[in-house]
Amino acid sequence: MQRHDVRIDGELVRKRFADGERGEAEREWRALSLLAEYAPGLAPSPVAYGIDHVVMSRLAGTPVRLLTDVPARQLVEAVDLLHGAVPRRVLDTVPPRLWPVERIRKQVLVWAERWQPKNELADLVVREGARWLSTWEPGERGVRPVFGAGDGNTANFLWDGARVGIVDFEEPGRSDRAAEVAEMAEHVSCWVQGESELRFDLDAAERRRMRECRRLFALMWVFLLRDEGPGNPPGTFTRAAGRALDRLG
Repeated sequence: MQRHDVRIDGELVRKRFADGERGEAEREWRALSLLAEYAPGLAPSPVAYGIDHVVMSRLAGTPVRLLTDVPARQLVEAVDLLHGAVPRRVLDTVPPRLWPVERIRKQVLVWAERWQPKNELADLVVREGARWLSTWEPGERGVRPVFGAGDGNTANFLWDGARVGIVDFEEPGRSDRAAEVAEMAEHVSCWVQGESELRFDLDAAERRRMRECRRLFALMWVFLLRDEGPGNPPGTFTRAAGRALDRLG
């Protein structure tokens, strides 16, 4: 659901949120300010802030989601830069991302308890997913603290022909690299038009955590896509269920 209005005024973008009490403007302003200091050029520059709005510079480029030839190397470089931009001493003072994996796990279990039968594949995925989630705890193994966007939507990554920039920071915060990579890998925007696996540098513990988090995010998308809307091609829900079952296998 769209929760904000965006207006472009020359070289400025004015973003107004429907509900200032949700803290989206504050989170976006914090992210833009941090990145302007530690990774200038990666994201829009912050210009002005209010409880329900943010004004920022306009970042040029085409959303990666719209490209038929994804600039994979530059996309990975942009994510790497984002993750490593904020120094640890500063990162430790940044609030966690809006939806950390622990919160998502609890929410998916709630959705599973309320699930109404839909079809054989989806029902199987929900049962098996709930069974796995009831025994899994994210824990701290494989956690490398990073600054995360909290949203793997490739529509938020803009390609200008030379580099990839990042926009739309409504849910960012302190996170861990494996979880951020997993969220991006399982985001519907990364597979709805064709598979596009990105390769990130992870150690063994991070790779294990990433695989576990990919299960979680794949399950999350089963619930988010159950009422298929016009934004995705027909059959997207069935594909999401199949992907989740593969991750659980």
